[in-house]
Amino acid sequence: HQIIFDETFVIIEKHEKWSRVKLDHDKYEGWIDNKQWKLINNKSSEINKNIVIKSLFLTTKNIIYPLGSFVDFNAKQNKTNILQTAKMFLETPYLWGGRTCMGIDCSGFIQIIFRVHGINLLRDAYQQETKGKKIKFANAATNDLAFFRNDIGKVIHVGIIFKERNKINIIHASGRVRIDKLDEKGIFNQETQSYSHNLHSIKRIY
Repeated sequence: HQIIFDETFVIIEKHEKWSRVKLDHDKYEGWIDNKQWKLINNKSSEINKNIVIKSLFLTTKNIIYPLGSFVDFNAKQNKTNILQTAKMFLETPYLWGGRTCMGIDCSGFIQIIFRVHGINLLRDAYQQETKGKKIKFANAATNDLAFFRNDIGKVIHVGIIFKERNKINIIHASGRVRIDKLDEKGIFNQETQSYSHNLHSIKRIY
């Protein structure tokens, strides 16, 4: 799981080189190199303190931050351009745990896209599926989320639905961020001419 600029977390346990942390915004837990964060609340000597990711470019004037980073400006909440934002990531390579244009996974892709538009989601696909209103396939609309299951019914994948020329498509991260066809069975990969994912459910998040 990637942590991007200005996300905060608390330390659960600290070791010489690595610390186990929990993010404030989605409560996700993982390990981080101790050289990559700095203390922002030193009121207590206990382990649990607020932490922030360091910028690697503090001395430069022009800084490029990954989409979804917290920076010092006020952005208006906008739920109408989710698809356009998602298409900015097309061809981004898949990276398990990734959340930037350098590499991204399916649920990280969804989390970052919706965060940019003022909607906070949990980290993993099965967690994201617990939110929103369930929608029948016939009523699916652009910006709805489609979730996909494995052979035992567990949610393992997610993507964003959009309609175009009376066809239902999905933009999702699978090998790379790509667009495929979607039907009631699942995702149809036009390159392999086969189904890659089995549909579990459709949710409307907002």
